[in-house]
Amino acid sequence: MDLTPLIQDAPTKIMLVVMDGLGGYADRLSGTELEEASTPHLDALADHGVTGLVEPVGPGITPGSGPGHLGLFGYDPEQFELGRGALSAAGLDFELRPGDVAARGNLCTLDDDGIIADRRAGRIPDDKAAAVVAQLQDGVRLEGIEVFFRHEREHRVLVVLRADGLDARLTDTDPQRTGIPPLDAQPLFPDAKRTAEHVADLSNQVRALLSGQPKANAILLRGFDTHRELPGFAERYGLRAAAVAIYPMYRGIARLLGMDVLGRPANLDEQVGIMRDAWADYDYFFLHHKYTDSAGEDGDRPRKIAAIEQLDAVVPDLRELGVDVLAVSGDHSTPSQMAAHSWHPVPVVLWSDRCGRDDVTTFGERACLRGGLGIRPTKDLMAIMLANAGRLQKYGA
Repeated sequence: MDLTPLIQDAPTKIMLVVMDGLGGYADRLSGTELEEASTPHLDALADHGVTGLVEPVGPGITPGSGPGHLGLFGYDPEQFELGRGALSAAGLDFELRPGDVAARGNLCTLDDDGIIADRRAGRIPDDKAAAVVAQLQDGVRLEGIEVFFRHEREHRVLVVLRADGLDARLTDTDPQRTGIPPLDAQPLFPDAKRTAEHVADLSNQVRALLSGQPKANAILLRGFDTHRELPGFAERYGLRAAAVAIYPMYRGIARLLGMDVLGRPANLDEQVGIMRDAWADYDYFFLHHKYTDSAGEDGDRPRKIAAIEQLDAVVPDLRELGVDVLAVSGDHSTPSQMAAHSWHPVPVVLWSDRCGRDDVTTFGERACLRGGLGIRPTKDLMAIMLANAGRLQKYGA
């Protein structure tokens, strides 16, 4: 439903806290990471608010981070598309021009047989990764095409091709698992065939240039995309919105939607401090916490639990800011058992003076299954937050 005709002003503050990859599943050995974590402050939100589970795209569909976040912001991910390349470009303030082709790259490790041994090159440190990316920028040449390599963070790289006649409708070269060779980019439409050939040339040049590197000796590409225009957050919801995120991609999606991206935080304490300083200037704050997802992707259950507990520790500071509506959820599930994104519903807790209470007293997947919000599409969460903030008028006579 288009909420724009129902939007009304109100002197209230909304905050969405996203623990990336929050969701998981219990098995015969243990509960989920969230259930096993010590989360007294999130549990208190659940005890005094309402809980449920959200599905970013639909039942059984495993979402990427782009669709997952679009849903959290109330944009139907089946209607609005954003590839990783466009998100990475926005996060790095790289201005994509119409016709550019952008992709998210992972520096990776191939063994002597060309098989992927590590999709993330051991999460290579930023300084070493930046040196590798500079080497690629200096060394890769494609006839008639400008090529841009930009380091994001750790193993992550933005790759942009610029020329007339390019087409971003390509499949990924990243199979998103180890033990097999990188894939060839395939054109999804005949017009993309030439671009696929250029991507193959680029990948081969990268392998030749990095052949002496101990870890980062190849690149995997995914999320090919081009310049896109999305309806703005302020236009849809009448909110002055701000984002406080560490990783470029999440800063990027916020910027594409017209949010102000604040500061350059390095940790959660700095993120809270930035919001405190800007509190009077905005109606809506988006706080992104990445480390739950990166731990889940590494299959590191203890580290994911620790990342959840790290976020729980700042919940009192967030509440002290004077927030009227506070929601905590994730963009998708990343169970450590799978070491990958998954289709499992994501827990959500919402607290406000108007939300009521359900019978749930702890924040966890199985508890949230009994929650008053039920199981619903992630895109519905935005309307629920607006309603609790007194920012939606009555519909109809």
